Amino acid sequence: MGFSGLGSAAWAHHGWSSFDQNRPIYLEGRAVEVKWRNPHAELVLELPEKLALPADLAQRALPAQSAGVDGPALLAKTVLPTRRDRRWAIELAPLFRLGQWQMPEIRNGAALSMVGFTFKDEQGAAVLRAEYVFLDGKTYGLRSGPA
Repeated sequence: MGFSGLGSAAWAHHGWSSFDQNRPIYLEGRAVEVKWRNPHAELVLELPEKLALPADLAQRALPAQSAGVDGPALLAKTVLPTRRDRRWAIELAPLFRLGQWQMPEIRNGAALSMVGFTFKDEQGAAVLRAEYVFLDGKTYGLRSGPA
């Protein structure tokens, strides 16, 4: 399934206000169809058959960032999605911000996980705007630059 298979609205640039920021979602899987470009990097995440919240998620160390994000509280209330899509469109940050975090370019096949937000009541396309990305043992905060 290509990007077009996730719906045309999935790849329109969304501001944070489009997403339900009161219900953080956890996803993990393998990156496919990575597009490392502006206005923001994006990819399709292929989820495993059985998705589970990591036992240590709420205790993970989070980097300080310039936006006022209460990361520990966000991780403590993170849930799994109710929809059962195996592929999700993931919106990351602009390339400039990913460079500030020194986040390596994600390649097709890379294993990663993230916490972020989807549309209210998980309506529409399976899209997640990433708040935190967990990649190769590091955590990246994507709302703003490093503090």
